[in-house]
Amino acid sequence: MAVNDASHHIISELLAQRTGQQLTEGRRWRVSSALSGLFRECGIENVDQLACLLERPGEHSLATRVVEALLNNETYFFRDNAYFSVLANQVLPDLARKRAATKRLSIWSAGCSTGQEALSLAMIFAEQPARWNGWTIEILGTDVSNKAIETARNGLYTQFEIQRGISVAQMLNFFAETNGHWQAVDRIRAMTRFQQHNILDYPPSPGRFDLVLCRNVLLYFDPQTRSAAFDRLAGGTARDGWLMLGAGETVVGQTERFKPAEFGSSLYEPVHELPARAPMSSLRVATS
Repeated sequence: MAVNDASHHIISELLAQRTGQQLTEGRRWRVSSALSGLFRECGIENVDQLACLLERPGEHSLATRVVEALLNNETYFFRDNAYFSVLANQVLPDLARKRAATKRLSIWSAGCSTGQEALSLAMIFAEQPARWNGWTIEILGTDVSNKAIETARNGLYTQFEIQRGISVAQMLNFFAETNGHWQAVDRIRAMTRFQQHNILDYPPSPGRFDLVLCRNVLLYFDPQTRSAAFDRLAGGTARDGWLMLGAGETVVGQTERFKPAEFGSSLYEPVHELPARAPMSSLRVATS
């Protein structure tokens, strides 16, 4: 169903203000289908009517539900498996040497969606018990979607979700069947925690994370917002830490806060000689 320009602008501005994401022409076609559930709940038929509702005073709750519906939470376990091979065979061994004295690693999965990326990392550690014996592993998953974070915290997945990306052995070792669903076992969940967070806000723990994964998130930002996001990521990355982006993302020509690493696809290192930039609060409004 076609959406008129005024309605499209209202929805686009809402998404940009709450998340920084741009509702480009390439994403416009799926707006009606993404919001179809809300149409039924509100007793309306199209985006134009929804836009009218959003213009009324006191519709914060509806606006939040619209944003949640528009977010792309597509993910699965070990998504782009080659990247996890680089992490397991190159990045994590490098960090093991750097952190040998403290035996502590902190990892940030930014834009974690429903938690599969963070749990995939936890499985890597669990599959190498000798290497990580005595270590404290902390994996923080954050996402702007409260609904996605709730799923991640529960660690409960459907049969379809559990079969995407992991082997039968991993499924049986790291998940338990519960009423037709599969839930991550305690030893995996103990390494992870999840919280709602917007990547354009200050990092959860500035300068603390040894590895930051922000894959397939920056694709949806315009250049200015993407630059601000890189500033935030740099603020959350340890001086000798790593940043991993998605296949269609790069720091080249986008920011001076990171530089390409010498090994590994989509791996980057922080640049230290640049001063921190001023906060970019004008780019977004608070989500709370």
